[in-house]
Amino acid sequence: MREDKQLLVLTHLSQLATLALGFGSLLIPLVLWITQKEKVIGMDNEGKKILNFQISLVIYCIICVPLILLFGLGLLGFIILGIVSIVFPILNAIKVSNGESPTYPLSFNFIS
Repeated sequence: MREDKQLLVLTHLSQLATLALGFGSLLIPLVLWITQKEKVIGMDNEGKKILNFQISLVIYCIICVPLILLFGLGLLGFIILGIVSIVFPILNAIKVSNGESPTYPLSFNFIS
């Protein structure tokens, strides 16, 4: 096993692929986690946090769809989720590069 902070930072930032490609915020971190979890120190833990966060975002988006009919609350939910899905990967990439432990709030623990 090797220590590779740059790959951990890249894994957090790979969630932003959706902004450029329209997809990939779940797929790219998943591939990085599966291929590198036994080779890079900390990748298993970071990958699980990222995947739990991305799966939680998908669930929150599904919940927002019917809430659109309720005074447009779903639209507000989509805006908040959009901001959260951009801000937290960037903040956590910075934390990892500084040697701190990243956190993703409101994430369900699907993969442990």
